[in-house]
Order: sequence, then structure tokens, then C-alpha cells
Amino acid sequence: MAVRQISVFSACPQSRNETSQDYVERVTTVAQWSEHYGCRGILVYCDNGIVNPWLVAQQILQQTITLCPIVAVQPMYMHPFAAANMVASLGHMYHRRVYLNMIAGGFKNDLQALNDNTPHDDRYVRLTEYTRIMQLLLSSEHSVSFEGKYYSIRNLKMSPALLPELFPGIMMSGSSPAGAIAAEEVGAIAVKYPQRVNDERKITRQQTTLSGLRLGIIARKKSEEAWQVAQQRFPIERRGKVLHRLAMAVSDSHWHRQLSEMAKEFSLQDDPYWLGPFEHYQTFCPYLVGSYERVAQELRRYIDIGHDTFILDIPPSEQELMHTNAAFQECGSQ
Repeated sequence: MAVRQISVFSACPQSRNETSQDYVERVTTVAQWSEHYGCRGILVYCDNGIVNPWLVAQQILQQTITLCPIVAVQPMYMHPFAAANMVASLGHMYHRRVYLNMIAGGFKNDLQALNDNTPHDDRYVRLTEYTRIMQLLLSSEHSVSFEGKYYSIRNLKMSPALLPELFPGIMMSGSSPAGAIAAEEVGAIAVKYPQRVNDERKITRQQTTLSGLRLGIIARKKSEEAWQVAQQRFPIERRGKVLHRLAMAVSDSHWHRQLSEMAKEFSLQDDPYWLGPFEHYQTFCPYLVGSYERVAQELRRYIDIGHDTFILDIPPSEQELMHTNAAFQECGSQ
């Protein structure tokens, strides 16, 4: 699904409300769909209430040939050496590259349960140190040392060593100013939830930070069909509005507040940008909805202002990935 050096990633189902057997089968199936339709990798989530992402990543590596897991890494869950060792171990066992989605926090309730009261911007200082230690350990054949505000290591060496071609791709939230600065400092792909194209700030050629977007896509041959599918999949429900307000009350996320404000705005009739699912607590990213041609037009506009990585929402079916692939192919053919 990669066109014009654009990288497209899908997303892995979460384990909530799934039996163990059903979940393992679902992960395998979605990973194989993603690989079949040309995705470079697949995002694996983490929080206090779901299966360990490293174990999910291993299942993906065992059941696919080229697909690269993007493992979400939360500093409160393990020491940076332990996370680096997981990368090196998976590389040694499967000779497959993994990506890392470095996350600074999450919902307040999850952080409080871990006794983490670190302010929002300071969490990105901590995340920068954490990421640098991982980078040092995975890129050096020798012992390394690091002294920071949150982490310190002395003469620490990674074994087994990671082959240079398997060095992980690194992603980080770039929605807040603190996140964008942290991503630039460690050379990560700054991933954010996009605004409408006209509201996006143009990325100049002088900027070295790679930029990615997290969004869903519902595309069909005709826009009317796409919107019908969208409204069936994400029906408007009062309960969703209530859940969204509750989630807002326990989140200090910059992107969560930003999308909530945008959701209040009037949507133009021909605008494929849709925040309905987010507004009703059905998913956490904007959607592009419309014909292959219309969605491709919008994707090209995002690409033209500098976004080179796209992470999709969790695909509900193989057919949906097929339609998404068609939109990206349309984007690359014109």
C-alpha cells in the first residue's frame, strides 16, 4: 500500500471484550489482511487494561512474513533496557524490524493507578531520555552510559546486539508542542490526529522531522455509498456523546481537546473530513469519507504539505482494507 514513498500502517484489534482464542485469531487475521494489502506494519496498542503489546507483536511476527509491528511503549511499564532488549530479542529471533510508538502517558486514571503524577510536558522530557537510552543500546556494539533527569545507566551493553538494518523505526505523538519538540530531538516520526487540510500548517522543506497522520478511511466508488457505510458503522447515539464527555474529563491529551473543539465546527457538504465517530466515543481518530477519487484528492493534499506516514484505524473487515487500498492506489496514480 506504499505509494510515492508513503508508508501506510494498519492497527491491531484490542483485547477488550474478547475471549483468548477469539482474540489471538482476530490479531492473526487482521495482521494477514494488512500484509496482503501492502501495509508496511501494524500498530499495537498498550494501556492498563489490555494484553501486553510485546506478546501481541510476537504473535504478529509468527503469523506474517514482512509485516512490522509498531509496539506502543509506555515508560511506566518497563525500564528502557528491558524495552530495548525486547527489540533486540525479536530481531534476533525473527530477523524482522519493529517500530516503536513512544507514548508519554494516557488517561489520567491509568497514570494515577501507576502513581505517576508527572506533569504533561515533563512526561515528554522523560520520554526523550527513555528513547535516547534505547537508541544508544540498540545502535552500539559497546557499553554505553547516560545521565539524565529521570534515567541513568552505567556501562550497559545490549546482548544480543541488533543488526543495523533492523534498527527500529520510532514514532511519537506530535500533537502538542512538547510532543513535537521531543519527536524532533530523537528523530522520531511525529504522528498526530490531523485537522482539515486547509487548517494544517505547511511543513517546510527546512524541517527535518518526519510527519505522520492517524486517521480512518471509508471509501467506495461513489461518495453516497461511502457515507451510507460510514453512518451504518458509526450510528449517532446519545450514549456515545455522554461517554465522550466522560473521557474528556479524565484526559489531559492535547489532541483529544483539539479534536473535540473541531468536532463542534460546521462540516461542509463536500468535505470528506468527518469527526462523527470521535464525537460519539466510537473511535479516537478523524475519518476521510467519500469516493475513491475524493478521498485520494484529500490524501494527496496531506502528502503535499509533508505528511509521509499514515496509520489507519482498526479495520473491521478485509473488504474495508481493500477499499482503503483502492483509495491509496488512486492517490498514487494521478
